Amino acid sequence: MPNLMYDTLKIMVWGRIYYGSDLSGFINLAKQIGAVDAKIIDPGTIKTAAWVRMKCSFGCKYGPRRRHCCPPNTPTHKETQEMIDCYKRALLVHCKANWNDPSEVVLKLEREIFLAGYYKVTGFGAGPCMICKTCNPEKCAQPKNARPSMEACGIDVFETVRTNGWPITVLKDFESDGNYYGLLLID
Repeated sequence: MPNLMYDTLKIMVWGRIYYGSDLSGFINLAKQIGAVDAKIIDPGTIKTAAWVRMKCSFGCKYGPRRRHCCPPNTPTHKETQEMIDCYKRALLVHCKANWNDPSEVVLKLEREIFLAGYYKVTGFGAGPCMICKTCNPEKCAQPKNARPSMEACGIDVFETVRTNGWPITVLKDFESDGNYYGLLLID
């Protein structure tokens, strides 16, 4: 039985019309915004684990409780998995160092996807939120623009990216050419 919501949905993305569940326009938009590439993935390929959030809390130079988009202010891996289970599609966004910040690309894409009628869209960036020079300890100064990273919410970025056929390696130093990723859950 067809899903009438997606089969009859008409989406305009930067002047081009897409119908139904064709999300290819968002892949093209991601590239126009600054991503190297993007692909639609099955949310079942997004891996979560308890160790990821712990590593994010204690393996990051910003440390726990330093930012509002960092643990313990983010969902646990179990809460994140429950949320992922509510979606049928996701968009994985690939960026490179010195190109564009995946968090900025995700934020712009999230807005466009929402305006196209996908009201449940939720984005995850990469790394700690760096919007403000100094994070306000009381409350987030820019909640409209802040998004937690995948790792802050317990998503195993390495496993998720590799499962979906893209490259990712541990960077040995800050001069290494890295691959960075963002994620949007779409329905």
